[in-house]
Amino acid sequence: MPLAPEIKSFLETAAAAGLPQVWEAPIDVIRRNTQSRPALAGTPEPLFEVTNRFIPGPTADLPIRIYRPSKISDRTIVYFHGGGWVLNFLDIYDASLSRLANKSGATIISVNYQKAPEHPFPIPFDDCYATLLWVAQNAAELGVDISKLGVAGDSAGANLASAVALKARDNAIALAFQLLIYPCNGLDFQTKSFLQNASGYGLSTQAMQWFWQQYLQGDAHNENPYAVPMQARDFSRLAPAIVITAEYDPLLSDGEKYVELLTRDGVDVTYKCYEGMIHGFFTNMAITPAAAHAIDFSAAEIVRLTP
Repeated sequence: MPLAPEIKSFLETAAAAGLPQVWEAPIDVIRRNTQSRPALAGTPEPLFEVTNRFIPGPTADLPIRIYRPSKISDRTIVYFHGGGWVLNFLDIYDASLSRLANKSGATIISVNYQKAPEHPFPIPFDDCYATLLWVAQNAAELGVDISKLGVAGDSAGANLASAVALKARDNAIALAFQLLIYPCNGLDFQTKSFLQNASGYGLSTQAMQWFWQQYLQGDAHNENPYAVPMQARDFSRLAPAIVITAEYDPLLSDGEKYVELLTRDGVDVTYKCYEGMIHGFFTNMAITPAAAHAIDFSAAEIVRLTP
């Protein structure tokens, strides 16, 4: 279908603003340009409690935000935010994660992992895996049930969630689910969507190549499935997956291919592509009603997988 009207209008407004592309300005300038992002996300829903704290990471203390829909909740989501491993911060996700917490009944722990290029792979991945371990080890204090523990993320965060799910399996840590929202899990920039949606839809193919360069900084990790999850030789015994993509996203083919690989190896996969949508729509409830729909769909699937 064509671009949704509200998405078309949003893209026209963004283009008129004339902000530099990510490769055209210093990192600090690009990061400052994201300060208005929370306004696109909408108004956070009331929750029982939202708290901020620091937890120990492998190389630094890590800021986390805990969203509690109730005093005690069975389900738990460890969430890794997007932004190409370079950008974004916890406030951008308050609206989407408060809704996801309420709709799923899950306590959500969102971590502000260290960013590339100052902190390239494996640092962001190690931070995210350490957060999962911390949640599992502190379940009693947090009042959560680790038998209903899953990981989630969008874009680069979905890459991190995919990689954490792989390492969890490799270390016999049982996860109940993985929610992957337009994941970037491969390095093939000649896919159908990287070519067809290369520019004009927010995230561009060139920007995605630039983000990967900041994260990997060379080709030494190109075969490492914890950096590039599509490189895994075996996807069996992974947690059931919920995968969401957008029709006009350069990463659409990445998501489709990952679904194919998971399904091939017997993983339970629920897949939904949102027509007329672009990369980033999931967190932009102030822009499109499809965002709330996708959040509610994700929550319903998490509830189904964690009865």
